[in-house]
Amino acid sequence: METAKKRGRQPGAELLLEVRGIGISFGGLRAVDDFSFELRSGELVGLIGPNGAGKTTVFNLLTGVHRPDSGSIRLLGREVVGMESWQISRLGVGRTFQNLRLFRKLTVLENVKIGLTKGYHYTLQEALFNLPRKRRIEREITERAMEVLRQFDIAHRADELAENLPYGEQKLVELARAWAARPRVLLLDEPAAGLNEEETRRLMERIGRLMEEAGLGILLIEHDMNLVMGICQRIIVLDYGRKIAEGTPEEIRKNERVIEAYLGAALREEELRRGGGAS
Repeated sequence: METAKKRGRQPGAELLLEVRGIGISFGGLRAVDDFSFELRSGELVGLIGPNGAGKTTVFNLLTGVHRPDSGSIRLLGREVVGMESWQISRLGVGRTFQNLRLFRKLTVLENVKIGLTKGYHYTLQEALFNLPRKRRIEREITERAMEVLRQFDIAHRADELAENLPYGEQKLVELARAWAARPRVLLLDEPAAGLNEEETRRLMERIGRLMEEAGLGILLIEHDMNLVMGICQRIIVLDYGRKIAEGTPEEIRKNERVIEAYLGAALREEELRRGGGAS
């Protein structure tokens, strides 16, 4: 499935994220061990592996949810290990989740406005007395949120409650909220989960457009192997918390260790899911 224009690494692409030897243990279990990679502007990199391989734990380490007990994470040249999640977010990391984390009782517009707190500040006094500066900032936030919704073709849903949208459009709202903060690095945790083929195509076209227009670096967790092979320039494979392979889709598809650990079974499952049939 070709859902976004796949490009190789561009000459002079900016190094956005540099990860060296990170690891973490939970109760004696090494969940991630000696994991390293780089992400540059304009790159879309896939992170794949069996369930329990440590993929979401890697995302949690990159975003400050967990603190690694070894290694280094540098964002735009700055060490972020030890920072809080909100600090890392403000430095330029956006994220979506495997399970939707929208504010379901808020409108679509309100959900996106929540992603726009970065860079907008007014005092308690200005808020209490609804002073002109506070009103101006609120107008700017609303205008920017509507601009983002138009980018994702869901501006017509602005005043609807998030919970009332079809699942595919809820996914777009979550992506729009992550994008609203204008991140340099975007972490997408199974964005196509629960979507049909047409919804997946539309979602990934938008992701590809954002990457090309804004020079984003995107790290993608996804189990849809046709999707991963079709859009990623580079793929990293985890198994039991360790990186067992990294390369182009063609290299990963032919890697015997990857086929044995994951890829063979994953492609068979994908064929069955799409109705191809397999014995």
